[in-house]
Amino acid sequence: MSPHSAGKAGWTRQALGNSMRILVFDSGVGGLSVAREIGKALPDAGMDYVADLAVFPYGALEPDVLIERVVSLMDEAFAVLDPAALVIACNTASTLVLPPLRARFKLPIVGTVPAVKPAAEHSRSRLASVLATPGTVKRDYTHDLIETFGGDCRFTLVGSGALAGLVERQFSGEAVTDTELFAEIAPCFVEEEGRRTDTVVLACTHYPLVLDRLKALAPWPVEWIDPAPAIARRVATVTAGAGPSRDEGLPLRFFSTGRRPARAMLDAFGFVEGTGLFSAAAEKSADLGSKAGKAALSV
Repeated sequence: MSPHSAGKAGWTRQALGNSMRILVFDSGVGGLSVAREIGKALPDAGMDYVADLAVFPYGALEPDVLIERVVSLMDEAFAVLDPAALVIACNTASTLVLPPLRARFKLPIVGTVPAVKPAAEHSRSRLASVLATPGTVKRDYTHDLIETFGGDCRFTLVGSGALAGLVERQFSGEAVTDTELFAEIAPCFVEEEGRRTDTVVLACTHYPLVLDRLKALAPWPVEWIDPAPAIARRVATVTAGAGPSRDEGLPLRFFSTGRRPARAMLDAFGFVEGTGLFSAAAEKSADLGSKAGKAALSV
């Protein structure tokens, strides 16, 4: 068991000496949008990134299976890595795994949830949309956020079944057409009684990676709310005063339970391929990955 266990002992950069390290977790490459902002907020910090690409997307997994999967992966990661904080850079996972992770591990854990409150505060038309995945849209957690923080702003929940996968395709070097992207964002744009949507929440960390394309395809200008900068500020707060990692000075490392993203993508974000993790997880990944691949995308 790791020393962190409860009850038991377009951007490039390199980690500097005397630095702590942050562990970022996502089911795919979307969390790189969060890692990018953490790098800006904490330029001296090192970083390790874990992507559960063996079973991407997470949508087919039952909640108890997803929780067990993530906790098991973090057990293995903490046995090797030495982070000052863990960031769950996945909306669907965050709606389920934060309580069990916080009960198990003694370190700050920062989640990713739809930025409903900022959207409600920003919207002037009182029409906003949450662009998410089916998994995030169906969670009670998301509906509770709207009930608690939405006020008189009417939210349209858009559960895209393909957008996160399209982002993965684009960053693996495949062509993704404007038509494909527009089909996924079109339901966000609502017109009624002389008003129209003026704010869209990006409730999947994959989406900011193609934000320039989404802006260009939007039928009218809106405010796109990316939670990554706020997550990075929170990470900076909870790690204030943290000491250096035993892995200080090592490069930014990208670990995957399955396939590797394109070399050019890792280079663009300043990461190198990490090795030596998740051999145990690989034994369970084939069956889970098969189930995930048969379901609608819900990262």
